[in-house]
Amino acid sequence: MSKQIGIQKSIDLGDGKIITLETGKLAKQADGSVVLRMGDTMLLATVVAKTEVKEGQSFLPLSVDYQEKYAAAGRFPGGFFKREARPSEHEILISRLVDRALRPMFPDNYQAETQILISLISAGKDTLPDALAGLAASAAICVSDIPFNGPISEVRVARIDDNFVVNPGMKELANADIDIIVAGTMENIVMVEGELKEISEKELLDAIKKAHEVIKLQCRVQSELAAEVAKSSPKREYPPQESDEELLANMQNALYGKLYDIASQCINDKHLRRETIDNVLTGYLEGLSEEEREEKGDLIKKYFGDIQKKAIRNFVLDKQIRLDGRKPDEIRDIWTEVDYLPAAHGSAIFTRGETQSLTTVTLGTKLDEQTIDGAVIEGKSKFLLHYNFPPFSTGEVKMMRFTSRREIGHGNLAMRALKPVLPNGNDNPYTIRVVSDILESNGSSSMATVCAGTLALMDAGVKISKPVSGIAMGMIADTETGKYAILSDILGDEDHLGDMDFKVTGTVDGITACQMDIKIDGLRYEVLEEALAQAREGRLHILREMEKTMSTPREEYKPHVPRIIKLTVPKEFIGAIIGPGGKVIQELQKESGATIVIEEVGDYGVVDIVSENKESIDFVVQKIKGIIAVPEIGQVYEGKIKSIVPFGMFIEILPGKEGLLHISEIEWRRLDTVEDSGLKVGDIIEVKLLDLDKKTGKLKLSRKVLLPRDDKNRRG
Repeated sequence: MSKQIGIQKSIDLGDGKIITLETGKLAKQADGSVVLRMGDTMLLATVVAKTEVKEGQSFLPLSVDYQEKYAAAGRFPGGFFKREARPSEHEILISRLVDRALRPMFPDNYQAETQILISLISAGKDTLPDALAGLAASAAICVSDIPFNGPISEVRVARIDDNFVVNPGMKELANADIDIIVAGTMENIVMVEGELKEISEKELLDAIKKAHEVIKLQCRVQSELAAEVAKSSPKREYPPQESDEELLANMQNALYGKLYDIASQCINDKHLRRETIDNVLTGYLEGLSEEEREEKGDLIKKYFGDIQKKAIRNFVLDKQIRLDGRKPDEIRDIWTEVDYLPAAHGSAIFTRGETQSLTTVTLGTKLDEQTIDGAVIEGKSKFLLHYNFPPFSTGEVKMMRFTSRREIGHGNLAMRALKPVLPNGNDNPYTIRVVSDILESNGSSSMATVCAGTLALMDAGVKISKPVSGIAMGMIADTETGKYAILSDILGDEDHLGDMDFKVTGTVDGITACQMDIKIDGLRYEVLEEALAQAREGRLHILREMEKTMSTPREEYKPHVPRIIKLTVPKEFIGAIIGPGGKVIQELQKESGATIVIEEVGDYGVVDIVSENKESIDFVVQKIKGIIAVPEIGQVYEGKIKSIVPFGMFIEILPGKEGLLHISEIEWRRLDTVEDSGLKVGDIIEVKLLDLDKKTGKLKLSRKVLLPRDDKNRRG
């Protein structure tokens, strides 16, 4: 039987890049499935949704998981079990990219449990799958009967040599100064994520516009594919959500004014504000019978949330004043401190309003580098940034199990924000780990991490090129009236009640990273441009506040930071430095107390010598220089007697290099035995190199030529 062919559609990106979408061939028992192919890279995306909604369900239980199969790249997974296990951070970050783009596109009344799985089943050598996963997932939903307000698509845009390139290869990306992934629909942008090398706001907007052109094309093709799949229309229907218009009207009349008044009080303390709002709900519930509370409890909570959201949003739009009394572009009070932890290599506290990060920097060696062993991406990383969000930071009690997806995502954003200003190559001999512990949180903790990370790096003496600050922007908009308010340095409540969460980081000269999620349709580019300009003013204000504490890195590392000295040696000496079975390098480490790491790089060996003690470093340097030194005829050496034989003694003049001091060359006087000289094993003596046999490498030494010669020194 010939192979089965499904329904196919192609997308031409130009430059020979063709994306093919195919359905009806694989995973046909899923509600929707699509195989995406670009070059030799292939993704299988599936979606399945339950046909019934759980009773009392008030949110969309959506799970999105991306997984890379090692077989896709012809590789074995690492570890004892040799099989794919829990998702890597790389896979989690791609899952989040897709989730953030898709989640807002499901209808508001859709609450069926839904699972989207995306698997990398074939990995091309130079095609990155992260920017293709969203397209594959959206296409799978489009060909299903699951309600969806898409399609959406994601695309990577990079600027390489001043030209925008769509979905560049891994090699091309190495030379990019803009690298963003953008998600959108035919009409709107819904998500932006990326890293940039100090570029302007206008340049970022131009890149987003370029991405949207391609997104529109990819959305059109998805619609064409779905039109040929009978199952995709009509979409399945679910029983309407429980509603009570009379109850809603009653609550609106009773509560809207009270909630609007609370917003106008501009309560700065989030816990007090929350308590005051909760008291309104409690008071309303107390006015109901026990039977009404039990019967309508879930619906009352839902309506209360809707009315609260409407009241607060209207207050902000009417008065252009925030929940805590600030103007839209006003930043909360900031205080900072460095060198707070005396034993850390670097530390800083950054506090903005009710958000606080305590961040540390640790400087390590090559041995501390992170090994990246993914199906697609392999290598090592010298810069790690970890973000921790303990429950006490919001005054909550929660079970702490493992690092959450949110923590991984926030840490990755901060890492990309700081990476462009780190020293490169020989200017940075260290592996750097930054850890941000959020001690208080009321919005924008990832941006607090960027600011605290900058200060901690400077406190550690890491020679960053410029300080970096970050700000989280928000927006509240009314599409009917056209009113909108762009909010700088948003609170947690403003993030929850608002229509945009836009994080921007950068130096005084430009943007280094961004992350944007838009929850409304029809955001105009002019409004986005205004938000970026307001974000820049906020960033610069925060930078000025940070510079009051520290503006440049310390001249020197702290005394307890291990010093690293690098030596470059010819490749042929690597074996001599290590010694048989590691004997030489182990002995050096034991004698000096230093840590020695040697790595072959091209035609050379790079030796890192690590110690807090300068004397131990100098000792190792001297020893290694001796190992790689080439003996010179006529040179005088201070050598150690290693062994004595009847015809002379063997002297180590350089580490690992011994020469023969013949009995006739020990003294001017004639010796019957070597022992007559009074010298013994272990003695240090000066000798001169008389000759070097180039074929055998044997060294001929003399001691007597360095001694005075007279008749008393001769016999016979």
